Amino acid sequence: MDGVHDLGGKPGFGKVDKTGEDEVFHERWEGAVFTMVGAGSVAGAWYHSDQFRHAVERIAPEAYLTHGYYGRWLGGLETLLVEAGIVSRDELEKKVAEMGGADTDLVAANPSDDPDPLGEKPAKPGARRSVKTQPLFSVGDRVRTSKDSVPGHTRLPAYARDKVGEVISCHGGWVYPDTAAHGRGEDPQHLFTVRFTSEALWNKAGFSVSLDLFEPYLALEESDV
Repeated sequence: MDGVHDLGGKPGFGKVDKTGEDEVFHERWEGAVFTMVGAGSVAGAWYHSDQFRHAVERIAPEAYLTHGYYGRWLGGLETLLVEAGIVSRDELEKKVAEMGGADTDLVAANPSDDPDPLGEKPAKPGARRSVKTQPLFSVGDRVRTSKDSVPGHTRLPAYARDKVGEVISCHGGWVYPDTAAHGRGEDPQHLFTVRFTSEALWNKAGFSVSLDLFEPYLALEESDV
């Protein structure tokens, strides 16, 4: 998904703040949100982790930048609870008021009036699946990523579009996030680890980045020889 929710590889945000990185939760409410997210899945608010990720991608942009990691989780969870009909907007607003919230407070949740269907429940635990087709790529192949933007959920970050890298590992079939996130089925696809040089991504030498990318994102790069 394009926009502020895809921060990977974007300049201008400074260094990662590692303060308190050894703590699981910085405040008690973060642990509560962690628990509620699991409970939301059990209650049927979402089936696939990609549905939850996509809900986080749809929260208010300002909240995404300012509410912190578990604040984003809370916005995504509230979005899914409303869309699934488990909690109403009125109930959420009433609870916010009871907790001392003001009408002017920034609300992260952004439920759709016409949400995607939940689709079928996962065929089995985890995300690894069998795929009948043979993989299109092998270790050592040079591949180019898709240059097209995607209106919904995808695991191909914007900074890695239309870039050339090398396949360094093949992982077999996995649930395809681009369909699972929207309730359109698991549609398993082959998954590869692709290594990109920093020159290819940002025209800056000195390191490499490896991404796990699905087969539909990739095309074989023609050799220059």
